[in-house]
Amino acid sequence: MRQIAVLGATGSIGRSTLDVIARHPDRYQAAVLAAHRSVDEMEALCREHTPRYAVMSHPNAAEALGEKLRDIPTQVLSGADSLDELVTDPAVHSVVAGIVGFAGLRSALSAARAGKHILLANKEALVSAGGLFMETVRSGGATLLPVDSEHNAMHQCLPTMSDGRPDMTNVEKIILTASGGPFRGRSRAALDNVTPEEACAHPNWSMGQKISVDSATLANKGLELAEACWLFDRHPDQIEIVVHPQSIVHSMIRYRDGSVLAQLGQPDMRTPIAYCLAWPDRIDAGVAPLDIVAAGKLDFEAPDLAAFPCLALAQSAITRPGGMCAFSAANEVAVAAFLAGDIRFTDIDGVIASVLQSINLVEPDTLDAVQRLDADAREAAINCVTLMATPKTQS
Repeated sequence: MRQIAVLGATGSIGRSTLDVIARHPDRYQAAVLAAHRSVDEMEALCREHTPRYAVMSHPNAAEALGEKLRDIPTQVLSGADSLDELVTDPAVHSVVAGIVGFAGLRSALSAARAGKHILLANKEALVSAGGLFMETVRSGGATLLPVDSEHNAMHQCLPTMSDGRPDMTNVEKIILTASGGPFRGRSRAALDNVTPEEACAHPNWSMGQKISVDSATLANKGLELAEACWLFDRHPDQIEIVVHPQSIVHSMIRYRDGSVLAQLGQPDMRTPIAYCLAWPDRIDAGVAPLDIVAAGKLDFEAPDLAAFPCLALAQSAITRPGGMCAFSAANEVAVAAFLAGDIRFTDIDGVIASVLQSINLVEPDTLDAVQRLDADAREAAINCVTLMATPKTQS
C-alpha cells in the first residue's frame, strides 16, 4: 500500500489524482491532502478519502477545517513547515506536486531532497528553478515523473532507466504539441477585447483559470518548452512546437533513424497521473478508450507567434540566465490582472516583455535566490500593470 501526498488537492490535478487513487484502494492511500483556503472543498475530500493529515496553507483556513473535521481521525495542520515535514515523512512514498504557481516550489524541493517518487505537475519547479530542482532530484535520489500530458507523453515514448530518467541517446528531436487554445486562428487584432470567460473556455481540457489563460496566450507552451529542456536535457532548438487542435497526440519523439513515436489518448489528465502513480506498471485510469476512427483526422500546424507573442518571449527567455523565472512570475501577475479585469488579454505579453527588459537577470542557484528574482519580477510586473490599468480606469 503506497502512501500518497496530494498537494493541491482541490485543484484539477488533485481531484483527478484522487479519482485514480480511489479506483485502486488495494494499492494506494491518500495519506496527505494539502490545499490553500478551500475549506468546504477540503472537508468533502477529507470525508471521502480520510487522509491521515490535511494541510492548509492559511492558518485561519486550517482552524476552520479542523472544526469541521472533529468527528474523523484526520489531523489538520497549517503552513509550509508542516507541509515540508509531511512530504519528507518516510511513510510517504509518492508526492503529487500539484500546487499551482511559485507557491508549490518549496514543497517540491523538499520532496526531491527526501528522495521521493515525485509526480510533477507544478511547472515552476522547473521553469523558475530548473537547475536547482534537477540537481536536488539527482542528489536526493528522487524519481521524477512528469504529469503534464505533453511531457508524460514524451516519457512514455522514451526508454527509461531504473530511476525513471529517460535515455536520450538516439533522439533527434522532441515534438511538443499544443492545442492552440480557444483562440486558435484569430488575428492579433481580434484578441483585444476577449473576456476572461472566453479565455477560460478551453475546447478540449477542463483546467483551472490560470492554466486555461496560459493555454489561450500560448504562454503555457513556453513554460512547457522550458520544462522539456530541463527534464530531457535538451536545448530549445532541439524541441519543435506544433499546434494540434484535437489534443489526441500529446507529443512525439523523432529518433535518428527517422522513426517518430507518438503517444495518443483522450484529453484526460487521469491517464498521465495513472502512468506516474504506477510506473513502470500500468493501471486502469477510468478513462474511456480512444476511438481513433471516431476521432477522424489529426491536424498539425505551426504556431502563430505574431498573434500569440508569449511563446516567442518564452523561447527567448529560455536562453537567458534566470529568464524563465522572470517570465513565469510576470505571467502570473499579468494573468491575475487580466482575470480581475484590470488589463486586456493582449496586455499580458506586454507585461512579460517589459519585465524581461527591465530587471537584472541572473541564474538562481538557491531557493532564496529564486525567491529574490521572483519577487523582483513580480514587483516590476505589478508596476507595469498599474501603468496599463490606470488610463483604462480613468476613461
